[in-house]
Amino acid sequence: MTGPRLWIKNPIAVFADQDGSADAGLVVQGSCIVELVAAGKTPVHDAIFDASGLVVLPGLINTHHHMYQTLTRALPGAVDKELFAWLQHLYPIWAGLEPEMVSVSSELAMAELLLSGCTTTTDHHYVFPHGHEDAIDRQVEAARRLGMRVVLTRGSMSLSVEDGGLPPKSVVQSEDAIMADSERLIARHHQRETGAMVQIALAPCSPFSVTRQLMKDAAELAKRDGVLLHTHLAETEDENRFCQEVFGCRPLDYVEDCGWLETKSWFAHGVHFNPDEWQRMAKADAGVSSCSCSNMHLASGACPVCEMEQAGVTVGLGVDGSASNDASNMMQELRQAWLLQRLKYGSAAVSWRDAIRWGTQGSAALLGRSELGKIAVGMQADLALFALDEPRFSGAGDPLAALVVCGAHRAEAVMVAGQWRVQNGQLTGQDLRQIMARHAQAARRLQARA
Repeated sequence: MTGPRLWIKNPIAVFADQDGSADAGLVVQGSCIVELVAAGKTPVHDAIFDASGLVVLPGLINTHHHMYQTLTRALPGAVDKELFAWLQHLYPIWAGLEPEMVSVSSELAMAELLLSGCTTTTDHHYVFPHGHEDAIDRQVEAARRLGMRVVLTRGSMSLSVEDGGLPPKSVVQSEDAIMADSERLIARHHQRETGAMVQIALAPCSPFSVTRQLMKDAAELAKRDGVLLHTHLAETEDENRFCQEVFGCRPLDYVEDCGWLETKSWFAHGVHFNPDEWQRMAKADAGVSSCSCSNMHLASGACPVCEMEQAGVTVGLGVDGSASNDASNMMQELRQAWLLQRLKYGSAAVSWRDAIRWGTQGSAALLGRSELGKIAVGMQADLALFALDEPRFSGAGDPLAALVVCGAHRAEAVMVAGQWRVQNGQLTGQDLRQIMARHAQAARRLQARA
């Protein structure tokens, strides 16, 4: 490892693999963590970042999102509906998306995520009106501008309302176009090396928005090219009934028949899988992105996280789309997961440590990224540092627990691959006011078509 050694010195606390191993901080060199500093030790260093007054977490990892939906937050007519009715109300509005709206919504969502301590995010973009052929390329550019690590999924819909699906015809694509663009994006953007900043996954939207053939073709391409698969699955009982009526089986049976358990997949929501399905997913190394805020907003139910983990299923966290969560705040998502799972399983069964683990190590495992999600020597230097100088933290006994229990929501500093992307609570090298102004203008233009 070459380059200057930065000592992140004397934080209040560090959420590291071994308690106490980094009481005096850690050393970053290049894009990696190269040393944990025990109390009383002084490492070899070239520069110091004074972390006194700060609590250090591994960078948070968001495993499910729809960034374009930041343009339709708290939208009258949708805000009080459940999933299918909610989609039917919003699809005609999303059909009005313009290419530049993809850019500004992605930039705004990534900015919001970074400011909440999130260093790696996925996105599931599946709305492709005419002229949106470069939508994922636009997201790659937004990520590079902000310096965020991303796994961008090439979403897709091929069944319009005229074909028995839910979306209008103007936002679906032909299967040939979807598969050709999927291959193009993998070839152009997917990085395979450790520490990759941009990766591509394949993500047909849901069982009720694409054909069986597209599900099979996506699985075959993912297996051939070594990329991940992603889709919504078992989110609501309506979806389970739809699959039983249309396919004669449950959602997991359907995707298994399409080859999705033969390569690495992760599913958004997973609220309504049953115990037999947990076992099958665990055997196939398929995981679940639990989206507590969205599932509560849309009244979809509570993901059985503890039981799935006991069965061997990997679980991570996702903020989901900002029209069903209405925020892109990953730290708030950790707190919501902690609260919801305690409500489901009891306070003794779920610790604040579990919430942090789900949003870091669990999410990293979903994405097959063993170099992310931990503070340990050799891991990528993705870090989220939080101050405890707000009234909400006053009197807190355990500074690490306080981040979850007292409700941290904005990071003081964020590092991605050894580079500061947030300092003093502000994005580095970015004008947040301008980002918000462009985004608000785009949202008004889109919502005017409602």
